[in-house]
Amino acid sequence: MSKKTSVAVAFVGLCALSLLLLSCGSSSSRPSGILYVLTQGTNSQGPTGYGNNVSSFAIDLNTGNLSLINSNASTCPTAATNANPEPCGIPLQILLDPTGATAFVLNQGIASASPPVPPTINSYTVNSDGSLGSPNLAATLTTGDIPIAMARDAAGQFLFVIDEGTDPSAANCQYQPPNNLPNIQCASISVFAMKSGSTSLSEAAGSPFPVGRIPSALSPVSFTPTSPPGASAQEFLYVTFNSDPALHNDSTLSAYSVDSSGNLTDLTPDTPYVTATNPISVQAVNTFTPGENTSGVFVYVGSQANQSGALSVFQVCTVESSVCQSVDPSELVPVGTPTSLGQNPVAMLVDPTNSFLYVACYISNQIYGYLINATRGTLTSLSNSPQPSQGSEPVSMAMHPSVNDLSQYLYVSNSNSQSIAGFTVSTTTGSMSSPITVIAPAAPSGMAAD
Repeated sequence: MSKKTSVAVAFVGLCALSLLLLSCGSSSSRPSGILYVLTQGTNSQGPTGYGNNVSSFAIDLNTGNLSLINSNASTCPTAATNANPEPCGIPLQILLDPTGATAFVLNQGIASASPPVPPTINSYTVNSDGSLGSPNLAATLTTGDIPIAMARDAAGQFLFVIDEGTDPSAANCQYQPPNNLPNIQCASISVFAMKSGSTSLSEAAGSPFPVGRIPSALSPVSFTPTSPPGASAQEFLYVTFNSDPALHNDSTLSAYSVDSSGNLTDLTPDTPYVTATNPISVQAVNTFTPGENTSGVFVYVGSQANQSGALSVFQVCTVESSVCQSVDPSELVPVGTPTSLGQNPVAMLVDPTNSFLYVACYISNQIYGYLINATRGTLTSLSNSPQPSQGSEPVSMAMHPSVNDLSQYLYVSNSNSQSIAGFTVSTTTGSMSSPITVIAPAAPSGMAAD
């Protein structure tokens, strides 16, 4: 019996033996949940044992516990070997389309290899048992560039990738620094059109878009302005920068408008917004409620100074308020002073209702939770925040609803502990409780849940 067949048989057997596992592929009519976790280290359970795989876990929607379905989905179409254990470079992030039918993995490539291995985005079809099929090449980025992160918009229309380029700048760099100024790497933002249920990506005309600065994080958001009446929905992309020696001060936030074709327009080309020192994460949140004019759009930036982390808040001027004198979605206004939190806030996540913000701190091994004020964007620390990450060096988070409306499950990948932590999250208070820990393949990193 092949390994693929044996895994399927084992999974079917698990469904028959456990009533708590609420779904076993498409044959079950009960609610189901799947958590996908990237592996950056050696994976002894993989077909070759070399690592860089995707593990699929079934989520028990009654308890939040995880059951391993499969850990053999490679992040690279080229087989790993002793001589070449990372043929596509390390996998950075995984995301799903809005339907959960397809998955995409960003691979960093190997700029230092000879010849260099270009960064890629591989796509997958989700199988009926929740595992992933074989990877397909969906996009190849510029050879020599070093991608940092990717994100998609809520509608699943566009996928965005930021990269820090190469240093020194290549002759064909999209941006060349003026004479006598320090070198600026070929940093850029790539935009790809995507469709729900499709494993294909189409690069937008003009992509990659040069930025002339070194990006560190990105977050898209869509909203419909309340003024003028009947205004159409707009989409924006927010990008943080933490290395910019020639044009601007370090530690900045820029806003880009995204048109219907995926073209980007920098709304702050000369005066980006100043953040706390060394921004490393960003999360845009839309708190608008249909028919109301009291909510807004807010951008949260996690930064790391020498000793502690900080969380900055910006309000997008989508409504008139005490801080926004007119409706101008291109304008951001700082809200209050940065909030102190744990060291290296590398990842942020907002719950499905846009009521609570969660932040993973890499060095201090903590998960912070905040209540979002829907009108002002200010943050109130939750009563039991922060929580220990139940492991070391948390790098990514994902959330999935439980079987009822009272709670959700928050998962955290601890990259240096070979573990995944899980928390039960109250949908009314946002509080985190009942932590669980699940052994994962080595060096878990990016996560996505469906």
